[in-house]
Amino acid sequence: MKFDHVAVNVADIAKSVEWYRKTLDAGVLYQDETWAFLEVGGIKMALTLPSQHPGHIAFDIGPEPPEEFLKKAKTHRDGSISRYFVDPDGNAIEWIHYPGKTRQK
Repeated sequence: MKFDHVAVNVADIAKSVEWYRKTLDAGVLYQDETWAFLEVGGIKMALTLPSQHPGHIAFDIGPEPPEEFLKKAKTHRDGSISRYFVDPDGNAIEWIHYPGKTRQK
């Protein structure tokens, strides 16, 4: 398992993307009206609307996810598969799997 990305909730995707681009020189990997995926200093960051996704930290669970994970996971429009958990303090944790991608150490 390795760190994949952090997601923060924002009120306006386009406005926030522009702010991160100008302020942190973020690269835009993907953007639509409901979420954006950025890269800042080699770290991936998602901007999400609270109605679409919780703010969270995500971990890539690797190329061979457990069967139990796959049974309860959701497939996203980019082909990734994920499942959310909540830690004892209510923080959202996402386990994410990218089919066909081999994990780099």
